[in-house]
Amino acid sequence: MSRKKGSVADLAWLSALKPGQGPRYQQIAQQVIDAVREERLRPGDRLPPQRELAQQLGVDLTTVTRAYNALRSAGMLTVQGARGTYIASAALVPEDAGFTVDLSMNIPPLTDSPAFGRALQVAAAHAHARVASDALMSYHVGPGAGVDREAGAQWLRPALGPLDRSRIIVCGGAQTALAALILAYSREGDTVLTEAMTYPGLLAAASTQRRHIQAVAGDQEGMLPEALEQACLARRPALIYLNPTMQNPTAATLSAQRRADLYEVASRHQVGIIEDDPYWLLAEDAPAPIATLQREGAAPVYYVCTLSKTLAPGLRTAYIAMPAQASAASVLDALRSLTLMPAAWMTAVATELIESGVAAQWLATVREELAARQTLAAAILPAQARGNPYGLHRWLPLPAGWDEYRLTRAAQGQGLGVTPSAAFSAVDQISNALRISLGGARDRHTLERGLRRLAAILADATMQRISGVV
Repeated sequence: MSRKKGSVADLAWLSALKPGQGPRYQQIAQQVIDAVREERLRPGDRLPPQRELAQQLGVDLTTVTRAYNALRSAGMLTVQGARGTYIASAALVPEDAGFTVDLSMNIPPLTDSPAFGRALQVAAAHAHARVASDALMSYHVGPGAGVDREAGAQWLRPALGPLDRSRIIVCGGAQTALAALILAYSREGDTVLTEAMTYPGLLAAASTQRRHIQAVAGDQEGMLPEALEQACLARRPALIYLNPTMQNPTAATLSAQRRADLYEVASRHQVGIIEDDPYWLLAEDAPAPIATLQREGAAPVYYVCTLSKTLAPGLRTAYIAMPAQASAASVLDALRSLTLMPAAWMTAVATELIESGVAAQWLATVREELAARQTLAAAILPAQARGNPYGLHRWLPLPAGWDEYRLTRAAQGQGLGVTPSAAFSAVDQISNALRISLGGARDRHTLERGLRRLAAILADATMQRISGVV
């Protein structure tokens, strides 16, 4: 039976003190440490009053007081006045002192697994055997080698359907692709429309190129067509940026109808759309990309998909699917000015992974792992934390009165990295929320420990707010 949060813990964790095993107060403190380590005591559990524990163990009150004081000094306990003494949020036992979990970066899980390492080694060997060394080590300016563009078309086929490789541009990551598209299709001082909470890389690319970001109002699903209409009339934007599937950071997915409605607004105003869609292949039943709605004379859609969110960020490979019949010249000029070319070696490895079928097999493994991690997160984190069953992250809106910066610092103090909403904000007013990424933990056990520690910090914040009410 689960114990009510904040109730006095039962004494099943307590055993009789043993003569000759050290000072009695140290034995008491060690029993508490052992109980926390073995999860017989959890953060937020209330310990018995000192006098009651002294009577239970047959020791004087000062012995228990010394034990509690030692535990407080070690960060194991918090005292909340007349309410009692509690196991501290994410209490650290000695071997946990160096415990860290990165819940701040949206990366796929298992990138350091032996199985993925072996797959990379095989792919690298095959790529080296297939492509001459001088070709791998030389300059390659342009949209990419034919074989690499064909691999890109193959990777995007589940999302976009059959795609001629002539429409594919190979890039050194999605960040490069976004920067190149902004440089190619807008000018200094132009406006780029996006959602209020959006990808930080988009904000950085626009800022460094002196483009104005304008946030468009949305709802739980994402950008609102009527708000986009108003923004197009008022700002005459050069581009619209959308991340329509498992949006970063809110985890929202635009419905098929919403995608169609937004595309119609963009087409009426002849504003091009950058569709940044790194998570589509992870999703179970995402609607078809906006790029599939393109028609002659309507708004162009520049579809961007990176391998960083499905396979590994170290591959530094992404693809732009250009609109049919569109010239790629301005994008290629922009890419040359930004990075000259993607790394031929990494592109060759990515192509080998895709053409051999290993990439598709590993994608299935990643999706299975993410499903398990999302199930863990749903069971541990507060109910308001939302995510997709196969997503890389969850989005946790915070109650009024909570401070995302204070919670972020508290998490850092316990070895946890999380990302506050300010990192994603296209407006001055933050949303007061946290993005909690699930892929960075080495394994599920480590993730569970990290999530439980974060949940304890959140629970402790709740208790502090309640105790502050007068």
